Amino acid sequence: MPAFTRRQFLQNSSKMIAGAGLLSLSDTAKTFAATKLVAPADQIRLGLIGCRGMGFADLSSSLKQPDATCLALCDVDSTVLNQRAADVQKLTKNSPTLYSDYRKLLENKEIDAIIIGTPDHWHPLIMIEACQAGKDVYVEKPIANTVQEANLMVAAAKRYNRVVQVGQWQRSGQHYQDAVKYVQSGKLGTIRLVKTWAYMTYGKDFSKVPDTAAPAGVDYTMWLGPAPKRPFNKNRFHGSFRYFWDYAGGLGADWGVHMMDIALMGMNASAPKTVSTVGGKFGYPNNDGDTPDTQQSIFDFGNFTMLWEHGLGMGQAPYNRDAGVAFIGNKGTLVIDRSKWDIYPEIENGAYLTEALPTQPSKDNALDKHTRNFLDCIKSRQTPTTSIVNGRHAALCAQLSNTSYRLGRQLHWLDTEAKFKNDKEADQLMHAHYQNNWKLPVV
Repeated sequence: MPAFTRRQFLQNSSKMIAGAGLLSLSDTAKTFAATKLVAPADQIRLGLIGCRGMGFADLSSSLKQPDATCLALCDVDSTVLNQRAADVQKLTKNSPTLYSDYRKLLENKEIDAIIIGTPDHWHPLIMIEACQAGKDVYVEKPIANTVQEANLMVAAAKRYNRVVQVGQWQRSGQHYQDAVKYVQSGKLGTIRLVKTWAYMTYGKDFSKVPDTAAPAGVDYTMWLGPAPKRPFNKNRFHGSFRYFWDYAGGLGADWGVHMMDIALMGMNASAPKTVSTVGGKFGYPNNDGDTPDTQQSIFDFGNFTMLWEHGLGMGQAPYNRDAGVAFIGNKGTLVIDRSKWDIYPEIENGAYLTEALPTQPSKDNALDKHTRNFLDCIKSRQTPTTSIVNGRHAALCAQLSNTSYRLGRQLHWLDTEAKFKNDKEADQLMHAHYQNNWKLPVV
């Protein structure tokens, strides 16, 4: 049955699913078995493109819901693809159709929505083509490596009337939502600075290794796609690809978009006026990555300043939290990470200037709520919790940070014009330069 006619069936079942709430069974097999409670005509049929890491985590979370099923998987690594096929079969008792070329999956008219879990450099092209194929999309973060791509993704979602959820799932966490309400209540006073950070203990051992042939079963040409053609090297492949400019933007584009997204959410902000970044490969100067292991960026939003900082191979971080956000106001500071949030009141004449609250812990599985929201929005056609516009703004901050770092100077950003002020060199880094006969789609 075509997706556009199935929407009526999906809308009719939405109230039943919403009333059921999130499944929280400890037995994974029982959780997935719950999908049998919903008639096939009412299930949302998913396809996953990019089956490793967060892509499969997103799919697994979605499949906990009784109205989701997996029809297809796509990956350029046959080992990963076959393993995930076995995983899906074990979880759902169904065998998905397997693809090595995402374009073939998009031609499958039985698929209602796709999840994109590929390396970052593939996100824009696949998302836009999926919208053009009439699919709704859950796309991992960061949505893009350039503002040109990000803006096209926003335009595609709008033009083709697609529901697009971005994998910045912290917005779905109740304790994040509660913290943002507190920030916006005015109880912290005037917020002058928002600190965002990530200090991760990994990244110490990333020594250079020689190029080799690609592993058996890997379509490396397809993996590269629009990125520059280079010999295969395991350091530039699974997982660690994100430390090379050809494919991603380092820790700032990986963890930074999560943390800066909450800062933007709390401050109801979108784009800064200026950015200035310093950093370098200070801790591990001889490792094989392009991106800095140490980085600090200052963003001027006009009425407040945002700071992003990160360190690889470091366990000590602000407020003893490896990744977090601090909203710093005249009356107090709110600090939040994925486990909890706390208030640190300012003191004047021995008295607190804002209330002292007990620690507010995380109370839910935010990723499960995020995928549930995506499924609900497919039925209702409402804007999801983390829209493609939200994804654009967070990705933009990471892009601006990295562009300032790479050029070694402060940059002035003109967001309505999607360019820098009198800086063509910087503009070039914010535009896609597809290679190997791949072209950015026209929207």
